[in-house]
Amino acid sequence: MPEHELWVTALFNKYLAGPGNAALALVGMHAENPDKPWANFVTLQIVVFLVLVTLLTVLRPRLSMERPGGVQHFFEIVYGFLRDQTDEMVGHHGRKFLHVFATLFLFILFANELGIIPTFESPTMFAPVPLGCAMFAFLYYHFMGILEQGPLKYLAHFAGPIWWLAPIMFPIEIVSHLGRPLSLTVRLYANMFAGESVFLVFLGLTYVGSVIFMGLHVFVGALQAYIFVLLTMVYVQGAVAHDH
Repeated sequence: MPEHELWVTALFNKYLAGPGNAALALVGMHAENPDKPWANFVTLQIVVFLVLVTLLTVLRPRLSMERPGGVQHFFEIVYGFLRDQTDEMVGHHGRKFLHVFATLFLFILFANELGIIPTFESPTMFAPVPLGCAMFAFLYYHFMGILEQGPLKYLAHFAGPIWWLAPIMFPIEIVSHLGRPLSLTVRLYANMFAGESVFLVFLGLTYVGSVIFMGLHVFVGALQAYIFVLLTMVYVQGAVAHDH
């Protein structure tokens, strides 16, 4: 069954088909229909990006300690919460990773909640989006582990605490780490796909039912963003920790 084309995707395909085909060509791919190279999950991610950039650009010159607005309060609460979680999970030295945790959290949060707006869908209900976030988290914590400890010492983590257990521990650790992107992807994708489907079903029923499930959708979206970033913090902590 062909994917239902959202209005924002239709606009991209109508006016930006050329750049879309060019972008696909850069990664060695091509669209089945050159007139419609843009997919919903791609355009929805661009919408989330533009919303975040616009919101933060408008907010920054209006920051005020005397008269903070509602949007400033929201971002201050998010920052304080993520800062405390980073201190707890990674340690005070982990604040140098806070900007990455915050960016990942805000992107996933806004992507999850986009589906409550009529005529839009949550891009995280499409598997490639959670997979992309999971691969970013996977590559990031390995990169930071190598950067923090050096390649050899970081690889030694996979061998276990006792040298003669290395032949057993090394393959176990490799499989465990390779399973992390899959776990992050399936958890986020499955929850958002199920939540979006249930929300759309009840949206066509009673007003009270749709309001209740809209609130549930918002809660699930925020919870899944938190869980995703919390697990990323755990992985970063394990990668940069120095054993004594």
